[in-house]
Amino acid sequence: MADTFQTRTFEITTGDREVALDITERCADFLSEVAAGRDGLLNVFVPHATAGVAVLETGAGSDDDLLAVLRDLLPPDDRWRHRHGSPGHGRDHVIPGLVAPHATLPVIEGRMALGVWQSVVLIDTNGDNPRRTVRLSFLG
Repeated sequence: MADTFQTRTFEITTGDREVALDITERCADFLSEVAAGRDGLLNVFVPHATAGVAVLETGAGSDDDLLAVLRDLLPPDDRWRHRHGSPGHGRDHVIPGLVAPHATLPVIEGRMALGVWQSVVLIDTNGDNPRRTVRLSFLG
């Protein structure tokens, strides 16, 4: 069978504060529709200058720890040259340099080959933009 490429977007509300949102189930639902038991690659991409995608454990504090590390490394204060938006917003534009706006995951028999504790997480520190688009693409 020849390789196929399927892509789809969905919108998600992140709200007005920094968040780490687990989107693993949305990714799995997409794969159940398009991968049909095949092997391939899933790419998760957020077309935003102030958001990223991480693969990490959720629910045990790691997601909150990542947000805390980003806050410590990139304080939301007035040091940033990028100055539009709310105070400290310039740091949001640096986030994708540390948490890439994409992740590519192996897909085996139509399912993400994640580790036991791994989840796909949207990282958004920009309270000025409460709506995000996520693009899911499967090549297989």
